[in-house]
Amino acid sequence: MATLSISRQKAVLRKYARNVKFIMMVLSICLIVFSLPKQAKFSYEIEKGRIWNQKDLVSPYNFAILKTQTEIQNDRKNALASTTPLFQLNTDVATQQIDGFKNDLEIKWHNAGIDDKRKPNYLNVGVALLTDVYTKGVFSPNVKYDKNQGYPVVILHRNVSTEKNSSDLFTRETALVYCGEILNGHPEIDRSFMLDLLQNRLQANVAFDGKLTTRLETEVLDGLSSTRGMVQQGETIIAKGSVVNDDVYQKLESYKKAFEDNARVNGNPKLVLGGQLLLVTIAISLLMIFLFLFRKDIYADNRLVSLILLVITAMLGTLSMAIKLQLPNLYYIPYCIVPIIIRILFDTRLALNIHLLVVMIAGFFVPNSFEFAYFEITAGMVSIYSIKNLVRREQFLISALIITFTYFVSFLGISLIREGSLVDIDWRNFVPFVISMILTLLAYPLIYLFEKIFNITSDITLIELTNTNAPLLRQLAFTAPGTFQHSLQVANLAENAIYEIGGNALLVRAGALYHDIGKMENPLFFIENQNSGFNPHDKLPYEESAQIIIRHVLKGIELAEKGNIPDVVVNFIRTHHGNTRVDYFYQSYLKNFPEKIIDENTFRYPGPIPFSKETAVLMLADSVEAASRSLKEPDEKSIGGLVDRIIKYKLDQNQLNDSNITLKDLETIKTIFKRMLMSIYHVRIDY
Repeated sequence: MATLSISRQKAVLRKYARNVKFIMMVLSICLIVFSLPKQAKFSYEIEKGRIWNQKDLVSPYNFAILKTQTEIQNDRKNALASTTPLFQLNTDVATQQIDGFKNDLEIKWHNAGIDDKRKPNYLNVGVALLTDVYTKGVFSPNVKYDKNQGYPVVILHRNVSTEKNSSDLFTRETALVYCGEILNGHPEIDRSFMLDLLQNRLQANVAFDGKLTTRLETEVLDGLSSTRGMVQQGETIIAKGSVVNDDVYQKLESYKKAFEDNARVNGNPKLVLGGQLLLVTIAISLLMIFLFLFRKDIYADNRLVSLILLVITAMLGTLSMAIKLQLPNLYYIPYCIVPIIIRILFDTRLALNIHLLVVMIAGFFVPNSFEFAYFEITAGMVSIYSIKNLVRREQFLISALIITFTYFVSFLGISLIREGSLVDIDWRNFVPFVISMILTLLAYPLIYLFEKIFNITSDITLIELTNTNAPLLRQLAFTAPGTFQHSLQVANLAENAIYEIGGNALLVRAGALYHDIGKMENPLFFIENQNSGFNPHDKLPYEESAQIIIRHVLKGIELAEKGNIPDVVVNFIRTHHGNTRVDYFYQSYLKNFPEKIIDENTFRYPGPIPFSKETAVLMLADSVEAASRSLKEPDEKSIGGLVDRIIKYKLDQNQLNDSNITLKDLETIKTIFKRMLMSIYHVRIDY
């Protein structure tokens, strides 16, 4: 029973594994559709300056024409300019300051040395001056309104308002001047003494009421209309063949707003949901079909499929969030981050395919879909092309600058179509594209994160691995310098060959540099490291020598795994000898012990044989480079014969059966190997 239960569990697991791809696909579709805004899509693309090629657009209902932002700003400015500031009159100030003046006069009179008989006259004149000043009003100037000379004000006192002009009121300075002028008509009064007393008693009794004025301004602004006129039902908004000028453009924008408002009230969200579900399902299905037809290796790996669906879902989810949060401009979103990530982790074709898919879906939910598609498709294509061969980190920055330039040219072209003038272009609208470019640089840490989570090796990681200061390569150069030099030569041969026939040159270089790291265990047992004339194989049986040579593959795999070298690079260590024999020791054994029966597998590498163009090219480069060292007098003929012989041998031994390499590719490889080896050995070519 227990055995049966385990079998059933395994069967269920296998069935589930077969359906994982379908489950991920459905989950991705549901998440995308769930996040998208549920509102009907306006049927027309609105672009200022273009010819209206649709049929005559007739309004199906009455709607108001919205004002432009410029008109609204002008209305607000005019409304604020026409709002009268409010001031509060405080009558207690006059009473307090007059009483204070009387006290000051009593205190300072005796020190002034003036005849006491004149004191009543001073008192009467001072009180009269202060009474006149406070009756007219003293106010403190307000910076907001003092730009204008003589502006209207409203003075409130006990809920009674009085309209005046600011020029009818005193400031402390003008009040003191007024007092001085009046005192000029009283020669019997000591002018300086009196002004000294008065200036300390000139305080504002009319205070600006900012809170009440702000409330009044708010009410005025709230009362402003955001529309100008109406379009009646049955009225032609624009006729076919007409130019979308400023006035028509505003009518179309107003119609779009009215349509969306009407759709929110009267539309059926379930039908909108159904339409979105159909569109997203088609797009995701096309992606899966593309993977099935052209990238079966990715299609077969649910881990990679889940990564692709995650990137797509995250980008469209970000767009949906931006729409719901009413982001001022949807071009702030770094759409180019998707093709860059997919290009670095996978390839160019898949990156372009996915970018087109994302832009197509996003186009249904952004304003001016055609413009959006043009901006993002061109920028996405440029981002893919600019990092076609990633060999330096600074290419990310260069790519960002190229993307920005592409955005700029597109922005300029579309603006010229719209405005028909350079002067009218609002360059502030280009700022979101610059922000988007800066955010695109987030692709770098995201790539690193995806690599770690999904166990993928990107070109960036390969660049790091091919640095000869990497720990394992530095150890190889110190422990087995001959092998290190051999690996460098193999890397150059293989990289040039794969570049010509098509393949990942960076991956081949990494594989070539690490393919012989297993020789660090016993470096002197390999001829390239023997420089003293001593050969340790001379004292060993042929079988043991063969096993030591063969073991460098297994030891290399072990060292690579301990050093966290990615599997795609470890595969080069596994396959660079395929399942060929160590012929030197095998033939030597047969020659010296013809009577003995020996298991041939003792002298054979464990395999597997190469299973890609890259691993096949490395095997050929490794064999050719090693054999070329045995040439006593390398010349064009001997090098050519050597290359032809080794490649034919690998073919005869069926070592290239599993690699998708063609005979034409092999001819190209031969030509490259011969040319490079002749250059290495300084062979003069006959002309």
